[in-house]
Amino acid sequence: MAPLLHRDRELTVFGEAIDELRSGRPTVASILGENGMGKSSLLGAITEMLPQRSRVLRARCHPSESHFAYGMVRQLFDPVLASGERTRKQFDRASGGDGAATHDLLLNLFHLTRDLVADHPVVIAIDDLSFADTPSLRWFSYIARRLDDLPVMMVATLPGSTPAGPAADLGKLPYARFVQLRPFCATCTADFVAEALGAPPDVELAALCHTLSQGNPLVLRELTSRMRQARVSPGEPDADQVLEIGTAALSDTVLEWLHDHDPVASELLTQLAVMGPETDITVAAILLSQGEPQIRQARRALVQAGLVTEGPPVRFRNPLIRAAVLSRIDNQTRLGLHERGAALLDRLGAPAAQTAEHLMLTDSDWGVPVLRRAATEAVAAREYDDATRYLRRALACSGDAATIHELTLQLGMVELRHDLDACVRHAEALATTAPDPARRARSLLNLASPALAASTVGVRPFVTAAHELATVADPPREPLLRLTAQGVLSGYRTGLRRSLRMAVSGVQDAPAKEFSGALAAMVAAGGRYPDTARRLAMRATRERSRRDRPVGTGLVGAALAFGWTGRPEEALDVCARILQDARTWDQPDLHALGLLLRSDVGHRRGESADSLRDALDAREGAELIGARVLATAARACGARALIRLDRVEDAAALMRDTVTPADAHPLVKSMVLEVQGLIAAAADDHVTALSLFLDCGHRLSARGITNPACLPWRAHAAQAYTALGEHSAARTIATEPPGSRDHAPDAQPSHARVVLTPAEQRVVELVRQGMSSMEVAERLCLSKRTIDTHLGRIYRKLGIRGRHQLSTALGL
Repeated sequence: MAPLLHRDRELTVFGEAIDELRSGRPTVASILGENGMGKSSLLGAITEMLPQRSRVLRARCHPSESHFAYGMVRQLFDPVLASGERTRKQFDRASGGDGAATHDLLLNLFHLTRDLVADHPVVIAIDDLSFADTPSLRWFSYIARRLDDLPVMMVATLPGSTPAGPAADLGKLPYARFVQLRPFCATCTADFVAEALGAPPDVELAALCHTLSQGNPLVLRELTSRMRQARVSPGEPDADQVLEIGTAALSDTVLEWLHDHDPVASELLTQLAVMGPETDITVAAILLSQGEPQIRQARRALVQAGLVTEGPPVRFRNPLIRAAVLSRIDNQTRLGLHERGAALLDRLGAPAAQTAEHLMLTDSDWGVPVLRRAATEAVAAREYDDATRYLRRALACSGDAATIHELTLQLGMVELRHDLDACVRHAEALATTAPDPARRARSLLNLASPALAASTVGVRPFVTAAHELATVADPPREPLLRLTAQGVLSGYRTGLRRSLRMAVSGVQDAPAKEFSGALAAMVAAGGRYPDTARRLAMRATRERSRRDRPVGTGLVGAALAFGWTGRPEEALDVCARILQDARTWDQPDLHALGLLLRSDVGHRRGESADSLRDALDAREGAELIGARVLATAARACGARALIRLDRVEDAAALMRDTVTPADAHPLVKSMVLEVQGLIAAAADDHVTALSLFLDCGHRLSARGITNPACLPWRAHAAQAYTALGEHSAARTIATEPPGSRDHAPDAQPSHARVVLTPAEQRVVELVRQGMSSMEVAERLCLSKRTIDTHLGRIYRKLGIRGRHQLSTALGL
């Protein structure tokens, strides 16, 4: 009884018709429904409900037999003909020789039927009446109109939701009945699955089965049968496994039936699946080499089968239907269909993206221009994933060197907004595909983002191009200034002198401002000339022409310079400009960097809550575009703000899974070390904190960042020394770096001309405490050989011969 779930109303209707039959009155009933709705099952259930003395004549029609005259009638009467010679002769006379449905033949068949009901009620049950041969259909209509006062019930199954053919003509008969089978509801589906699997299904499994089958009993029966074979647990199902089984069930039921019974509709469904749900029906007709009448008929068949919507546009009722159709097509055939479809869409002037989607699935090389247009359209719509896919496919099928260079540049510009690490790879590729330094430099200008300067790998192609350009006799001004600015912002001096002469002697245009801003950051990092750094930063932030698209390097450098020279208000104003430019020109890399800079300024102003918010927003934006270095810096800024807010545990949690990229700029690595040191100090692990602070200072000094305003590592290290009881070391490490303008001359130690690295200062302090080289090595977790190397370098710097002269040489 499982197939008859949700069929109580229909069985009631036929129960009434059987009562009419018992009373000697006729019924002509039609069971309507899409394929798989259980029409045949209901027909079988009706015959089981009949009175015991009923005579049942059955027939099942099929398209392959539709050309045999009276094929359906012969199926009905074959069992009767075997019962007697007289009856057989009557039927032979009625069916004639050529099958022509003359009135005499139809009348003889009616008399034959009337003779059969003389002793018993007769039930004529016909499955798939729409596939019957024409003479049999004529007989069905003829006899159905002449059943008054005869105990005959004619029941036929028909596809669709409305009567068609002979059944439609008989709708006005007083004894006609129509029953429309509907899909199972969700509750009936759950009941069916429970009975099939032997246990109540999980709620999600029941819902998934209903979605997969759309309440179609045939599909549901096949689905649960396969689930049972695969031993799917009704209580803890694997959704992916059920989806896979559902796709196969669809393919082997509804789609198989369609392939056998309506080849044109099946081909149309295949074409729609390949071309996509938004395909114009005219395009499908052209690809199928069919006329519009045939296509309209095929579309009606698909709608009646519950596979697609009526449209327009025509869409699949269930995404799994498309997946099931595609699973039936071999790869070679599918490639050919996509190839033909792409070529036709291109000729018809379809949107480039629509054509490109088919080109993506072929091995054709003619579609590079189409893919490039599609990428441009996708960028305009901010659909960067699609633009990247199209350009990568175009690169894969292009063999021309010039085209490869152009595609690499276009792809790099897309990934600058989408995947910063990928953009770095394409910048490196541009450095090898351009034919000459000038062309290489102009190409790289399109990717010159200050966000790339945060990575030593990211800035490398620009530094290399600036070096090559600086050696040219008469280098182009804009590329040299802007490429040099990109390197200077990261601490590289390649091309600096030549660019400086150009910037000083030329007009203060956009390239000069970019260079001035980057140079301002470099000067400010050194800490020696804060006024010069501020003047350069002010030059970089002067109003520019509205025609100039901002690159951001100059403004980023200016913001850093103002922040590092004690002008946080000016730095905040520059950050606002950076963020505005990023929004105006859709530059997510610049936006993340602007938020990061504003977080740093907020920290300097003591606005920790605002600093934290900007840092977290910067991290989110950086992660969205694959900017690993910026995301790491944002984590460090956020943790620093949390520490200031006395939320050390939250800061530790934020930094716990942070892995500093190996190619991160030393300033970013130092920020991470500083924050880790602050977290260790808050946990009273001052030995670890001191080691982290000293490492931080070493990395900064190696890159020439000696301004304590950049990162106050000396103050942190002094606090760690103090906590460890090493007060003399605290005083030494707290001393400003040699040559600082802000340090009074009389406060400088006698060894001011000698620059000791933080590591060397630590070794000196421990040696002065009377420790041997081995003890110093154990204290600093280093080898004795490393300590001896440090001491040898210290002695050479101070011009002494041994440790006994250290105090005198240092003026202590």
